[in-house]
Amino acid sequence: MQIKRRLSIPLAFSCALAVPVSPNGSHPSVPATTDRGWSELTSSMDKMHDAMSSVTPTGDTDADFVRLMLPHHQAAVNMAKTELLLGKSREMQRLAQEIIADQQSEIALMELWLKKHGQGRRKAGESSGPSVKEN
Repeated sequence: MQIKRRLSIPLAFSCALAVPVSPNGSHPSVPATTDRGWSELTSSMDKMHDAMSSVTPTGDTDADFVRLMLPHHQAAVNMAKTELLLGKSREMQRLAQEIIADQQSEIALMELWLKKHGQGRRKAGESSGPSVKEN
């Protein structure tokens, strides 16, 4: 029994890694959709991934953490706004409102921390200068 457990976990993990993924990161078996909500949600995630990928490490874990969390939080705000516009569940819309309030407050706190510690929101290749503005 012990051997079966030891083999089943690595086997399941390796099978999960073997699932084909298209270059844009989606599973090929998932059809393209014209659903506006889905398009806006995934667009927010794509922008987040691009913004996070553009962060250049500074060697300061605190600053790097904040600079990576900012686009993550902004994506949460953008996705919550999509829920408010297009969602139907009152429960999810209440959650979306809470997410917007909480995440915007945390974004402001992190931006203040970066400013206080002389760290800008820089993209890859930028050494210093103006902050990167998220939308």
